[in-house]
Amino acid sequence: MDKYEKLEKVGEGTYGKVYKARDKITGQLVALKKTRLEMDEEGVPPSSLREISLLQMLSQSIYVVRLLCVEHVSKKGKPLLYLVFEYLDTDLKKFIDSRRSVNAGPLPPNVVQSFMYQLCKGVAHCHSHGVLHRDLKPQNLLVDKSKGLLKVGDLGLGRAFTVPLKCYTHEVVTLWYRAPEVLLGSTHYSTPVDIWSVGCIFAEMVRRQPLFPGDCEIQQLLHIFTLLGTPNEEMWPGVKRLRDWHEYPQWKPENLARAVPNLSPSGLDLLSVFKDARAFR
Repeated sequence: MDKYEKLEKVGEGTYGKVYKARDKITGQLVALKKTRLEMDEEGVPPSSLREISLLQMLSQSIYVVRLLCVEHVSKKGKPLLYLVFEYLDTDLKKFIDSRRSVNAGPLPPNVVQSFMYQLCKGVAHCHSHGVLHRDLKPQNLLVDKSKGLLKVGDLGLGRAFTVPLKCYTHEVVTLWYRAPEVLLGSTHYSTPVDIWSVGCIFAEMVRRQPLFPGDCEIQQLLHIFTLLGTPNEEMWPGVKRLRDWHEYPQWKPENLARAVPNLSPSGLDLLSVFKDARAFR
């Protein structure tokens, strides 16, 4: 690790701290993700090996943050693993917030289109390699402002999925971007949970504020149902058998244009695809 000069701490990842650093030899800026290993009898824990193998596989796409190398070091007798990523100067949340803070108006349509294209390509790349992200949110989408690039990052909750689908943990995906089937306690789900998150991010880019900003799981569901309508057995077979289903008020779907009035007709059509791609099938 002597080849890197740490410049500043830039955040907390799923598994550890993240630093901005410079390669002393090349001058390249990198992001160092530090993970303290809880070594078991077999060595490096499976969760770390899983993330590294996924990242190495997915780094082949320009739409996914690239893993440059892995450094294994020991500090005071404790093993540390550093994942060395390419460095991007901001994330989508900070990008949106910075425009709001200077009252710069909504994101230009061409920027939204470009970011959505890159986001969809990155997510499609993950899915085509059998990987669910499961925590897509603006904070996990890194942006290079000068080049107009957006890349999918922080695959710490990524899980390879198989057929038949495995039973997954309930506590995944930040609340505002969490799909209804996860909120309702489904333990068997697949790629559409990421597609739901992409739709929420799309609306947020246009609105400059979250589409479903719930404070708890029940409130999150109520936000969704009041806009998209309360699901029933006809539109979503088996919904009432999900673990956390309750009898909810029967709201009818609202016009999506009410929630995203700045979106063009073609944009509203795309947003409805993301909505229909999942639970409200």
